[in-house]
Amino acid sequence: MWIQKKIKLAAKRRGFHLITHELLAELTEIKQYRVGLVHIFIQHTSASLAINENADADVRVDLESYFSKIAPEDEPYFLHTMEGSDDMPAHIKSVMIGNDLTLPIADGRLALGTWQGIYLCEHRNYGGERKLIVTLQGD
Repeated sequence: MWIQKKIKLAAKRRGFHLITHELLAELTEIKQYRVGLVHIFIQHTSASLAINENADADVRVDLESYFSKIAPEDEPYFLHTMEGSDDMPAHIKSVMIGNDLTLPIADGRLALGTWQGIYLCEHRNYGGERKLIVTLQGD
């Protein structure tokens, strides 16, 4: 069985946001799958998706601090500056982290580890609403 859905996430400030519960609320069909895969793709070039720590919010703060240091704003060598000083660093971060995730489904649930959650990594100061395409496949 295949299902594909478009999910819109409300605008979030720059940072790493745990969205596991928000996604699962939109993916009630996942309960129908004994075994399968879910593929999540973000339709943007200045935000990304990741799996990481779901318990300690300090991890998300530390990730934002780290990525802001390795891809800082206002670098004099950036040519792509028309969309704001946060845009080119957002593209760099997005390339580094990635725009999709593929996760296993087992017995009607995402087969995440105990401490794993799905992150929306918002790399723009004001990125706006984000659109995801989610594809479920399996039995």
